[in-house]
Amino acid sequence: MQPMEDRLVALHAEVCKAMANPTRLKILDALRQGEQSVQALAKRLKVRKANLSQHLAILRQRGIAATRREGLNIYYRCANPKMLKACEILREVLLEQLAEGGRLMEQASQRPSARRARHSAAATMAAASEE
Repeated sequence: MQPMEDRLVALHAEVCKAMANPTRLKILDALRQGEQSVQALAKRLKVRKANLSQHLAILRQRGIAATRREGLNIYYRCANPKMLKACEILREVLLEQLAEGGRLMEQASQRPSARRARHSAAATMAAASEE
């Protein structure tokens, strides 16, 4: 890969890592409604302000959320509407997969490594019951 492509892949991974947290995904979903204060987000998400602030800082550092200060209040918004669109598309894909009856989970359970693990566990249980 070229240096620019390497950098882009690394940035992509960092953004995905920042979004790989249920609380942060809930924050993004709340910001879909528009700009909100830390207090409003804390109340809406039922999260302590200190914990929420840590999550918001990560989203801000990764360029996912942006802030505006008004007096003593800090307001957060999604930095780029395309981030919300990306989350929406991923959610649609996941809903489609769930509608298909959890096809991916079923396929994963049919992989050789999963079969070996089940076989190994069954053999261990059988050996234990013979003792």
